[in-house]
Amino acid sequence: MSELFAAFGIDWKLLIVQAINFALLLTLLTYLLYKPILRLIDERREKVAEGVRKAQAADAALADAKVTGEQMVGDAARESEAMVAAARSRADEKGVEIVRSAEQRAAALVKDAEARAEEAQRLALSESEKQIARAAMLAAEKILREKAA
Repeated sequence: MSELFAAFGIDWKLLIVQAINFALLLTLLTYLLYKPILRLIDERREKVAEGVRKAQAADAALADAKVTGEQMVGDAARESEAMVAAARSRADEKGVEIVRSAEQRAAALVKDAEARAEEAQRLALSESEKQIARAAMLAAEKILREKAA
């Protein structure tokens, strides 16, 4: 075999030294360069994957927040409609109560006015009866004076 190497001009001692150098260089590069670079690439890949997961979680949280916000707005709208309806109902009831109270006052005033009118009429009738009685007495007295005279 050494004749074959000699025919091609290869020094087998130098070839072995170069193979050992290559193996040492390959080992050094593997431990000092290749593995750290692979570790950095893996770490970067993990960070990117974690970023994607966080972005997806944020999107899901945003969608949940939108749904919750829409529900809150819907609830608030329903509550405000209920409040407005209750306020209208109370206002209608209060209006009916005010009208009823005003009608009662008006009826009381009419009764009072009727009672005063009846009292005034009765007093007027009583006064006129007294005046008629006086007039009758004066007329009778006058007639009696004329007959006596």
